[in-house]
Amino acid sequence: MSLLLALAAAAASPAPASPPQKALAPAEIVAGAPAADWVAIAPSDLLVMDLAPHSAQRPHRVVIQLLPAPFSQGWVGNIRKLAAAHWWDGTSINRAQDNYVVQWGDPDGEDKAKAKALPATLLTVPQSEYVVADFYGREGGTADSIGYRIEKQTSRDPYAAMTTFNGGFPIAGADGNAWPIHCYGTVGVGRDMPPDTGTGAELYAVIGHAPRQLDRNIAVVGRVIEGMEHLSTLPRGTGDLGFYKTAPERTPIRSVRLGSDVPDLPRFEYLGTESASFAAYADARANRRDAFYIQPAGGVDICNVPVPIRRRK
Repeated sequence: MSLLLALAAAAASPAPASPPQKALAPAEIVAGAPAADWVAIAPSDLLVMDLAPHSAQRPHRVVIQLLPAPFSQGWVGNIRKLAAAHWWDGTSINRAQDNYVVQWGDPDGEDKAKAKALPATLLTVPQSEYVVADFYGREGGTADSIGYRIEKQTSRDPYAAMTTFNGGFPIAGADGNAWPIHCYGTVGVGRDMPPDTGTGAELYAVIGHAPRQLDRNIAVVGRVIEGMEHLSTLPRGTGDLGFYKTAPERTPIRSVRLGSDVPDLPRFEYLGTESASFAAYADARANRRDAFYIQPAGGVDICNVPVPIRRRK
């Protein structure tokens, strides 16, 4: 009888509570993302820049992913033509401004008598192409294709009414229009005073805090996905705006090619920004709950949600 009463009492007792589930850090969420959530990057959408080494090392390689349609395609098309013509071979990195940009192209570009001739087929891209009008009404820009929206967080972006992701890239928007934005590692087109918009022959990469004031004022054409350290650690230029004063200070560019023309290039992929894994990752970036953190922030700047990119296994 005593045994029966004990069993009955045990059955009536509530089950012990399961231990709380461990909150994952963003890197842990990315590491656990299923293969189906990763999106392959076509080699033809990559720009590969090989720099001369600073010592007896292998050349320093920088890999850039070009921005997909419908954004900045006039400039991206010019960049493809320049790479196919091997135009950047023998040019150099001419500027390294602290907490701002590293810039490369023809060091004699300002001198018409010495400037390197550009391919005749380059387009002149109008300022209107900085923004994609009626983005949500376009094919490829429907609501179903838009990734994790930062507007769901309690913080608001100071530069745009809405920030989100499309095709793996961060974008901002307002009133149905959209534009790519400047974050760390973003690659843009150098230009002269407006209405000039640049051809794409002069490029820069952001090496400091996101200069979002450049959004819609300069063309964004891609982002560095590998080799950023070869740009961010360059000696800072001693001239105005970080330009190098003398030729020996510049880093020579050995070659720039489209990824489809580089036989030894690894394959890359990014975490799809429309996936459940990315949504969990972005939420964890906004609200750190893993053991190190005490207080979740409750919001996040879009540039503090870098899209994870890795070499394909």
